Amino acid sequence: MALSDLLYPDNPKRRQELINLHQELLDCMSTNFCATNELARVLNEHLGCTITHIRMRENSTVKENCDIIIQAMSEIQHQVQKIDSDMKEKLEPVLYQKLYDIKEPELEKIAIAQKVFSIVLGEATSTAGMVAIKLLSSNFLTLTVSKLVSLLAQIGASVLGGISITILGLGIEMILHAILGAVERNQLLAAVRSYEKHLAEFKAASEKYRRAIHEVTSLVRRQVQ
Repeated sequence: MALSDLLYPDNPKRRQELINLHQELLDCMSTNFCATNELARVLNEHLGCTITHIRMRENSTVKENCDIIIQAMSEIQHQVQKIDSDMKEKLEPVLYQKLYDIKEPELEKIAIAQKVFSIVLGEATSTAGMVAIKLLSSNFLTLTVSKLVSLLAQIGASVLGGISITILGLGIEMILHAILGAVERNQLLAAVRSYEKHLAEFKAASEKYRRAIHEVTSLVRRQVQ
């Protein structure tokens, strides 16, 4: 009798459920890799950042790929904090406060940010100021990144974190065998349910992250046109 049948004698559908969970995770991770690279491209091109392009490693584990995204997102957070520090250092306190004042016209904020980047980079377009203001004046993207980093860390530490992202090609028995190396049989179902919960949260956070980045990149495209 197959290992999976011993584990799930009353519910063979759970084998397919585990496969689906894994594939959904990979799809979300792939979307996050693409969205992160798109935001990094905008920051590199318009704000003088040097964020490295990332890619999924098919021969690595889920955790290792989570760590790649976390590192890139952390670098983005660092760059946003650096932008804020530059603004605070080079602007008079009154002008700096205007950047975060929701009552101030956005065009005025962009003009202020553009002046700072002209000093920092030697030259800067209005697009640079617009991107900076979008990142600074709204904490939506910052909060979304923080949430996603937390969820990625949880998934990486979960029971499936040690599974290779390409292991599905070897069959579900290999996945179950790998999982059993980390948990006892009587913990397996609870671990899968916990993974389901993490995945549901991860999918929701990933969609918010993608929308937030799309909002920034769409503004850039309209500005360039």
